[in-house]
Amino acid sequence: MQTTTDFTKGNAAKAILRFYFPMLATAMLQQFYSFADTAIVGKGLGDNALAAVGNMSSLCFLIFGFSMGLANGFCVLVAQHYGEKNFSQLRKTIAAMIRLTLIITASLTALSLFYLRRILILLQTDPLIISESLHYGYFIFGGLFAAISYNMSAGILRSLGDSRTPLKAIVLSSVLNILMDCLFIFVLHTGVTGAAAATVLSQIISAGVCISKLLRIDFLQMRKSDLRCGNSLYAMLLKNGVPMALMNSITAVGCMAVQYYVNGLGVAYTSAYSACSKYINMFMQPACIAGSTMSAYTGQNYGAGRFDRIREGLHICCLIAGISYLALGSVMFCLPRQLASLLLHGEQPVTYAAEFLPICGVMLFAVDLLFVYRNAVQGMGFPLVPMLSGILEMVLRIGTISLLIGALGFRATAIAEVCAWSGALLLNAAAFRYIFSRESRKAHSAEGNRVPIPVIVSQRSFWRRGYRL
Repeated sequence: MQTTTDFTKGNAAKAILRFYFPMLATAMLQQFYSFADTAIVGKGLGDNALAAVGNMSSLCFLIFGFSMGLANGFCVLVAQHYGEKNFSQLRKTIAAMIRLTLIITASLTALSLFYLRRILILLQTDPLIISESLHYGYFIFGGLFAAISYNMSAGILRSLGDSRTPLKAIVLSSVLNILMDCLFIFVLHTGVTGAAAATVLSQIISAGVCISKLLRIDFLQMRKSDLRCGNSLYAMLLKNGVPMALMNSITAVGCMAVQYYVNGLGVAYTSAYSACSKYINMFMQPACIAGSTMSAYTGQNYGAGRFDRIREGLHICCLIAGISYLALGSVMFCLPRQLASLLLHGEQPVTYAAEFLPICGVMLFAVDLLFVYRNAVQGMGFPLVPMLSGILEMVLRIGTISLLIGALGFRATAIAEVCAWSGALLLNAAAFRYIFSRESRKAHSAEGNRVPIPVIVSQRSFWRRGYRL
């Protein structure tokens, strides 16, 4: 219990920052070893091997994003029950999560392995790289259980306010992943299959660390009565998890459409897009973690009925996202060629990447704020809005690139990203304002108090109170 955090009490800023920084370190380590994978493959095996691995990124996002969405949706209930201090229902929820996760993992593994070749062909994968893409994909998806186990166990810990244990897990797995990368690629010469093997083995280690911690938390010790879960609990979990999973998968479909157009331009563009995707994923992490923090923080305070703290947390997390944008968006805008050269050694791919990065760097604030607002809505238990925003992202990505690819070439991929981010941000920000106002009104009505309507109060009065929506 010592490592868990009760977000419903004490100084909000201190609680958020204590939780945020271990999570940020965890995410940056994950990005670091993903970056190391890319650098080792690109420099050790060449741009074609990098293109083969990068070509799998959108498909991996489709499968892994689905599982991560389920984990995030499931864990909203964990956070809310923990905020209510309803430990019996908390244990029942985790028991139901485990059963659903086993079924879903088996299904996703079978489907991804069976359809892998067909999807790669559908994405116009170049014959030069399709064989290596298949080798990499079969190993990654064959080990899907490891990634899902980590996502679920780490998600539960974070919902309880423990961001330190996932950090310890990633520190250990990151070191092992990089060492195994070097061993498999440079010593054993196993090619891209070795990079995939290193990833899966490191995920097994990280999942083991998190599961071990969960087994030692006293109020999570299962009793026989906790294993009897009614259908209503499964339905509630799926109601929260499936929309979030679909949001990620729908977003991934848009990314796969972009990958389709990029692959049609040639292998050099595929390599450049792979490198750019790595940088975007890395540079959005501080804001992404602010969003994950907001989800856990909002879930607990929503369960406790503390809407004043939800509003305060939103202000803090938006500030974190803004600082992240100023620091990292500037790097993408000012040093695109230098960044591209770290992962690519062909002149053409470097040039293409240098066209992409500044456009996304200028507009990085849109996706940074999107993470915060979307997770705030999700933390209050309204997953339909994030799912709709995923559909909007997909439509905007596909529509933008299909219209502009002929005229603008590779730069259209960057503009498609920016349009998708901006549209989803507007939808989630508007939804948060509406839902927050409605739910806080209900809570105050139940208490017999006068109903405040914070979203229509003047901006100036918010600043006087120290808050801002």
